[in-house]
Amino acid sequence: MADIHIRRNHQLGLAGARKIAWQWAEQAEGEFGMSCTYEEGGDCDEVCFTRSGVEGTLTVSADHFELDAKLGFLLGAFKERIESEIVKNLDELLAAKKPAARKKKT
Repeated sequence: MADIHIRRNHQLGLAGARKIAWQWAEQAEGEFGMSCTYEEGGDCDEVCFTRSGVEGTLTVSADHFELDAKLGFLLGAFKERIESEIVKNLDELLAAKKPAARKKKT
């Protein structure tokens, strides 16, 4: 089995992070056929995802996302490709939520 561990810090707060996590879960279901469950907690949330050959969790907190996944034997051969796709998708969602830089008044 191959393991994937990804951590991304952010400054969205828990409410903003939840929105990103919901989008990520919908994307994982639609594009990759994952079955996702979302559990909200007091300090952090957890998205559990699974499909044949993959299972894992995305922990959502006020200041970071942490994804841990286990790939089965067959998908383990594609670990780098799968990991880079997860990183790309999560980074794109985070980049879309960054506040725009304010223009200086002159």
